[in-house]
Amino acid sequence: MKISDITGILEEVAPRALQEGYDNSGLIVGDPDAECDKALICLDSTEEIIDEAISQGCGLVIAHHPIVFSGLKKLNGKNYVERVVMKAIKHDIAIYAIHTNLDNVFHRGVNERIAEKLGLTQTGILAPRSGDLKKLTTFVPETHLDQLRDAICEAGAGNIGNYDQCTFQVKGIGTFRPLEGSDPYTGERGKRSEEAEVRIEVIYPLHSESRVLSAMKKAHPYEEVAFYSSDLRNSWQDAGAGMIGELKKAMSPQDFLKFLKSSMNAEVVRFTPFSGSVKRVAVCGGSGNFLLGQAMAQKADAFVTADFKYHQFFDAEGKLMICDIGHYESEQFTTELISDILSEKIPNFALIFAQRGTNPIQYYY
Repeated sequence: MKISDITGILEEVAPRALQEGYDNSGLIVGDPDAECDKALICLDSTEEIIDEAISQGCGLVIAHHPIVFSGLKKLNGKNYVERVVMKAIKHDIAIYAIHTNLDNVFHRGVNERIAEKLGLTQTGILAPRSGDLKKLTTFVPETHLDQLRDAICEAGAGNIGNYDQCTFQVKGIGTFRPLEGSDPYTGERGKRSEEAEVRIEVIYPLHSESRVLSAMKKAHPYEEVAFYSSDLRNSWQDAGAGMIGELKKAMSPQDFLKFLKSSMNAEVVRFTPFSGSVKRVAVCGGSGNFLLGQAMAQKADAFVTADFKYHQFFDAEGKLMICDIGHYESEQFTTELISDILSEKIPNFALIFAQRGTNPIQYYY
């Protein structure tokens, strides 16, 4: 199948529009129309990973982290980034990254997988995004209401939390007068008509706008469709940074640390002192120190993430327990997540987990 078909499945779950501004998710190396029958899944695209892809006969490497974050001005092999790109091109291997867009989705995202590993319940986005939602309002004859509603919801509208097909409807009378019916000799226009209509309103994410509007126009019976879309300031509960939930039962800080280390296969856990019990837990795969304030505001007892700097640990002030388990450790289950998403849609496609670890940090005991 085409590489674009494979990446399209991933982007149905994590649209590239949800990546952060500094990120570079998407197809970094390769032809989207190239055929591919086997992919290697990893966290980082290193030289060893490309070698493994070559030995396994994989035409595509699917990584969490992009190999290229900023523009490459030269390709002469002076650093590992250039060497990876050069080797991939030489051996006709495509490289695709699904990074912060996969971090930023609630359902089937990186943080949901961490929450599952910790057995968290009553989960929600820690810092919901705003400015990504729009509202569509249109008017349709009652006879075509179900047809229109099904079409726009199938295109990506009407999803709120654990519910879909969320719309608001009110009946009314629509009027119209056809201009093309005007008499060319008398100048009289066509007669005004009235139609029993339903006003339907629905919320949709900005990145789905073209699909939603196209579906609306295709399903609508009118030649000219009356509609308008409005920007919303609402927070989007299905997208954003981090996640928060509750353990099935409260634990002492020491018991939670043992549980965390085991559940996340962490070599070590750097943590701050905490005198209370741990029940409410915030998580963020990768570098999550920017979410400490939100974790505190939502009354988390512990915040599981990575890449805290020395002075940032002081900011906990005993109000919660910062648990830094390491960047690689916090995201290591992302490869499972990617495989699950693809296997559900293309079960016969060959997916191989990289056997070579890419964690650049080693620990000495």
